[in-house]
Amino acid sequence: MNKIALITGASSGIGEACAHVFAREGYSLILTGRQSEKLEKLAEALNIQYNTEIAVSVFDIRDKAAVSHNLEVLPEAWKKVDVLVNNAGLSKGLEPVNLGNFDDWDQMIDTNIKGLLYATKIVSNWMVANGRGHIVNLGSIAGKEVYPNGNVYCATKHAVDALNKAMRIDLLPHGIKVTAVNPGAVETNFSNIRFKGDTERAKKVYEGFEPLVAADIAETIWFVVSRPAHVNINDLTIMPAAQANGVTFVRK
Repeated sequence: MNKIALITGASSGIGEACAHVFAREGYSLILTGRQSEKLEKLAEALNIQYNTEIAVSVFDIRDKAAVSHNLEVLPEAWKKVDVLVNNAGLSKGLEPVNLGNFDDWDQMIDTNIKGLLYATKIVSNWMVANGRGHIVNLGSIAGKEVYPNGNVYCATKHAVDALNKAMRIDLLPHGIKVTAVNPGAVETNFSNIRFKGDTERAKKVYEGFEPLVAADIAETIWFVVSRPAHVNINDLTIMPAAQANGVTFVRK
């Protein structure tokens, strides 16, 4: 079997773009997510285009038992994972902390932090046994600073930033690389999810400047993964040219 990449949240956005890039580069893929139909269609399209082996595993990253069961039942050959892309994540709501929604908070914490840990615990042990691997954690500019009303989402991405640093230390003796890729504004369905289907509000986030797109992040992830064996990029922040930080943009 070719090298293997496991991508969480692969049914859309950055995860889907990563699937295309890694398939293009000759990897076999384990695609995970909640949306079975989208994952199966993606797998079929990638197989036709790139003739690559693909395993689809459908589960909610927030469900510890489901993550464990669905990954551990994979055939042993599929556990020789070379790259884990911890992509699954989301933002829900944009309110000041005193008006925040408990359910939104739980979903962000359970997905962005706990889900990342569930997948990492299992796959990192495979990598330790295999003596190789590279974990790429999708962070955010929100993990480097905070912005108005971003409170809990920013907190979850700050946690990813800390976990990335800790993983780098913990897994260093095992020869496993760890990288965080931290995007600024990327036009995917991120804002539509944040604003709970309010597409007009979501569109306004990207008005007046050229945002990043999912393929920009996928190509960046491929760049860090494809460095020589002696090179590890610990932490990378990528922004649209029109964005300086979490809140400063030039809009036309």
